[in-house]
Amino acid sequence: MSSTQQTTQQTSAPETSAPDTAGSDLAVSAANVQKHFGKVRAVDGVDLTVPRGEVMALLGPNGAGKTTFLDMVLGFTRPSSGALEVFGGSPRRAVADGRVGAVLQTGALLEDLTVAQTLRYVAGCHRRHLPVTDVIERAQLGPLASRPVKKCSGGEKQRLRFGLALLTDPELLVLDEPTAGMDVGARAEFWDAMHAEADRGRTVVFATHYLQEAADFADRIVLMRQGRIHTSGTVHELTEGAPRTVSCRWAGSGSPAEVAARLGIALPDDGPAASGDRVAFSVIDGPEASDRLVAALLTEGLGHDVEVERATLDRVFLDLTA
Repeated sequence: MSSTQQTTQQTSAPETSAPDTAGSDLAVSAANVQKHFGKVRAVDGVDLTVPRGEVMALLGPNGAGKTTFLDMVLGFTRPSSGALEVFGGSPRRAVADGRVGAVLQTGALLEDLTVAQTLRYVAGCHRRHLPVTDVIERAQLGPLASRPVKKCSGGEKQRLRFGLALLTDPELLVLDEPTAGMDVGARAEFWDAMHAEADRGRTVVFATHYLQEAADFADRIVLMRQGRIHTSGTVHELTEGAPRTVSCRWAGSGSPAEVAARLGIALPDDGPAASGDRVAFSVIDGPEASDRLVAALLTEGLGHDVEVERATLDRVFLDLTA
């Protein structure tokens, strides 16, 4: 059964109790969550909390456990062990109450219906939903409303899935690679729409391979590796302690490595890298050390045209998930 079909069935399930509108201050709470498939530990002891209203990006290489964790948040599968709650209760209850919407990488769509017909059809599966015309506007689907789904591109189908996710006006949006298949312009339009949803106070959790999307949109970035959370923080927090690159046109009498050793500055094992008449120091022991190196280069006349570059999120991602 596809993810879309599962979502439709869960969100349209009969209501057994009134939703807890107060609920928890946390949208998602995970304590030592594990998910095993035979001997494979897809998720291996995740501890994570997502406060209401936060926009959180989940990053990691293929096989890091991102999609498996999001599947558990959506109630598609249960943890092998540990505790996982969405709005203070079970994920399936939150989905059934229409409090969670999802935009997934895949999911069956009825190819012969138009975009607007698809929205009306799925809306009919819910007791409570937004007006379809409002959803079309918020998901920026106006130009596609009368187009058959089978004639939509991959990116346009993702925008339709976004519209389907908005139908119940959910408090939490879960997005798994939401802009896969979109060109640059379509990605920009999609994130404009997502910014508007976040401004409404909606909690957003999204997994992406586009690091710039995470840097531009997320309040917090969580890096996963081998089923575990490796580190988390804002872009500034993740890059602050990462190596800085200090480069210059070398003018010193000694070797760059000797100068670094004299200043007590730690460098990678392969030392400074030379390119033409320029030398680049990758300083791995903090911003104070790079400042000390810059001061020595300038005051002692060791280098000219000095440049300092902080690590990018791409560099941090590659270093932490290697």
